[in-house]
Amino acid sequence: MTQSKLTINDLHVSIEGKEILKGLSLEIKGGEVHAIMGPNGTGKSTLASTLMGHPKYEVESGTVTLNGEDVLDMATDERARKGLFLAMQYPSEITGVTNADFIRSAINARREEGDEIPLMKYIRELDGKMKFLDMDETFAQRYVNEGFSGGEKKRNEILQMMMIKPQIAILDEVDSGLDIDALRIVANGVNELKSPEMGVLVITHYQRLLNYIKPDYVHVMMKGKIVRSGGPELAEKLEESGYDWLKEELGIVDETVGQEA
Repeated sequence: MTQSKLTINDLHVSIEGKEILKGLSLEIKGGEVHAIMGPNGTGKSTLASTLMGHPKYEVESGTVTLNGEDVLDMATDERARKGLFLAMQYPSEITGVTNADFIRSAINARREEGDEIPLMKYIRELDGKMKFLDMDETFAQRYVNEGFSGGEKKRNEILQMMMIKPQIAILDEVDSGLDIDALRIVANGVNELKSPEMGVLVITHYQRLLNYIKPDYVHVMMKGKIVRSGGPELAEKLEESGYDWLKEELGIVDETVGQEA
């Protein structure tokens, strides 16, 4: 498989007539980990939802391509089949559908008809990934996220990612609500998959996640666009000094662009 690549160029996105993203550009290649940080209300979660095709976000202009194909022209399920994956900040519950059935269906949706994953191979792989994530074997037969704690939901998102093996994984505040042990396990799952076939976009408020998932690039979002990019040292400076120094340097008085994070 060739190296994957997601390219976002001059993306403008609005919700209910209010512009949230104001010309965001970013390129993520397989084998790279990009972290996006920024104050609340700058459009970070808007970016994640837009990439996956959430209907309430309207793309005004700009382009998004995955391996040269127009993402914005695809329905949400097609984006997933092509290799985009979103670990959501607030994962949904799906009553009546077990984790095992849900993940197997997602895997087979990305394979050709007649080339479905063999059942025993699937079970062995699922068992192995659940052990890696320190998940009890009973999780496989529980309904998706139903009755799960916040930490269990986040582990379940990483389990799905590890089994589906997307080309671009978007992790929207996957560290929210996790204790240190759960954070380490979740991060190990991400690091285990790092390869030229998968690029990762991590959206986070906190440096602590980046102590476990080492980013190649750190980007700061303000006023709906990326205003500064650097290496891991940029996240360390933000943790130490906050955003005021950067807002002052850039002449930004109010970084809030809306209610979306």
